[in-house]
Amino acid sequence: MKRANPSPGNDGVKRVARRVVVVGRVQGVWFRESTRQRATALGIDGWVRNRFDGSVEALFEGQAAAVEEMLAFVREGPPAARVTSVDVQEQEPSSSRAGFAIRRDDTGSGAG
Repeated sequence: MKRANPSPGNDGVKRVARRVVVVGRVQGVWFRESTRQRATALGIDGWVRNRFDGSVEALFEGQAAAVEEMLAFVREGPPAARVTSVDVQEQEPSSSRAGFAIRRDDTGSGAG
């Protein structure tokens, strides 16, 4: 796995980025909204969306400790979720990313 170098954000604090794919019972259980709420509370930038294969994909960018907290959250998910695996890939931080959004999913539905 390629190691991404942390990049300083606008506040001078080093930022990291991680893309994750979460597998299990993770659609229709409020996974995206709870992820958005937690990311917003932690000051994480990025997005989350459902994937056609039933998994959830997300990109987290922010301070390393906050991103690690998000990774711990998605390994458990909200109460109704049953996470069986989480694939984490390091990404290069982007200075253009701001805020956290639920992206249109690729399943053709808007279910959570």
